[in-house]
Amino acid sequence: MKLPTMVKEALEERAHLLQSAPHLSGALPIMLPIYKWWQLPYYWIGIKLYDLVAGSQCLKSSYVLTKSRALELFPMLRRDKLVGAIVYYDGQHNDARMNLAIALTAARYGAATANYTEVQHLLKNSDTGRVCGVRCRDVLTGKEFDVRAKCVINATGPFTDSVRKMDDQEVPNICQPSAGVHIVMPGYYSPDNMGLLDPDTSDGRVIFFLPWEKMTIAGTTDKVRNYLGPDVEVRRGDVLAAWSGIRPLVTNPDSKDTQSLSRNHVVTVSDSGLITIAGGKWTTYRAMARDTIDAAVTMGLQLEGAEDWSPTLYIRLVQDYGLESEVAQHLASTYGDKAFEVAKIAQVTGKRWPIVGKRLVSEFPYIEAEVVYGVKEYARTAVDIISRRTRLAFLNVQAADEALPRIVDIMAKELNWSEQKKKEELETAKTFLYYEMGYKVKTDQLTDSSEISLVPADIERYKKRFRMFDKDKKGFITILDVQRVLQSISVQMDENTLHEILNEVDLNKNGQVELNEFLQLMSAIQKGRVSGSRLAVLMKSAEENLRRQCIPVDRSGGGL
Repeated sequence: MKLPTMVKEALEERAHLLQSAPHLSGALPIMLPIYKWWQLPYYWIGIKLYDLVAGSQCLKSSYVLTKSRALELFPMLRRDKLVGAIVYYDGQHNDARMNLAIALTAARYGAATANYTEVQHLLKNSDTGRVCGVRCRDVLTGKEFDVRAKCVINATGPFTDSVRKMDDQEVPNICQPSAGVHIVMPGYYSPDNMGLLDPDTSDGRVIFFLPWEKMTIAGTTDKVRNYLGPDVEVRRGDVLAAWSGIRPLVTNPDSKDTQSLSRNHVVTVSDSGLITIAGGKWTTYRAMARDTIDAAVTMGLQLEGAEDWSPTLYIRLVQDYGLESEVAQHLASTYGDKAFEVAKIAQVTGKRWPIVGKRLVSEFPYIEAEVVYGVKEYARTAVDIISRRTRLAFLNVQAADEALPRIVDIMAKELNWSEQKKKEELETAKTFLYYEMGYKVKTDQLTDSSEISLVPADIERYKKRFRMFDKDKKGFITILDVQRVLQSISVQMDENTLHEILNEVDLNKNGQVELNEFLQLMSAIQKGRVSGSRLAVLMKSAEENLRRQCIPVDRSGGGL
């Protein structure tokens, strides 16, 4: 397939994806920074050809920005050497929810779907040798069963070759998984509605900063701090989550050039009739399915949640159920018209506002009802909830860790888990966050062995701040100490939230924060290894409030 044809197909499929799931996808302007004058016409011609190929499927027309306008729209960008920028439009979607919506839509149209089911081996007709089904294993129960079929399609991404070898041990590999590392940083590293992409980095690969779920997702193929202004300090502590995705690049087995890797997809049929679809990308999923089953039955099909969705649907959720506006917008953009089903099972908060919708963690719009609804949508593990039903694990591993106990409690009630099963789920999910989502790196930034590298003046200043809370000179502070100080400055805070705040710094998990732990925290903050510590912000704010409440003697009537 020639490049213009491939691009045209991708753009057509992008338009279909935006139409079939408007609640999960949308257009995003992306800025290409220009650092050399000669690049401007080069990129301009390329991007206009892109618009031309898109034709009626073009989201919005690309345009050129002056240096000053580029900095106005993306103020975090480095100023030196920048000569201007070009903005083009691409699509962005909620990939985990899109995947689930496709499965749910298939189920709605009569497909039998099963998750946590693995293929043990292929079944073959003893007379013809043709593939006629698979032997499956339910990994949750260990039960094995056969599924008979007239046609078996291998669509297993990076596991493509392992299934092909079940059919024929001698077939050469066609799949070469390619890993791509991404990190999530606070939302202030990118504007709300403007991405940044630089295809001309020092290592010849692409780097990007994209607004995502009110955070910033960045590719790390080059040094991140090189792309932001010197007044924006990029700290290791700002990495809220990190993970590596796997893309299954393929070699076409029918091609003579066996060394070439394709970013397009290939469909092959083995001698025994096993159909394999490999490669490709999210944008062209429907075209891949069409090529595989050779029947365009999905054209115009709307995915789960899209039928009665509208951009103002969230307003009805606020009006009819008493949900917070932020929560309502999240539900509408995640579940589409199914958001009403989530709202119906949302618990009453007991507050004047919001009326329903208890959050799993205070800073994210995910509510407890989504856990219940997630179980209805085939979620079977706590990892399912924190990574595939909500995006907590991808947005902030620490917040995901805090939400886990409540998530496990809710799932246990829905799925009749024993206490032992609850304990296993909690440990499995914590291990997932620790090793696969970057929590190990984050927790290593502040450990029992962290050194304190503060100058004497800073140590004395922080000790003084600590003693404001430790009135009894115990050498540690508890929730009661913090509550007492907050009450003195007329600040109310939920006890569970306070527990979470102290737990972030309580390294030995004994329910209290020692002076040494507090000094380690402040040292790590100064070094940039830790950012966004709620305890540090809370204590500094309380200190400033108490200082303002003290009236100097020279302003108190002379002490008469």
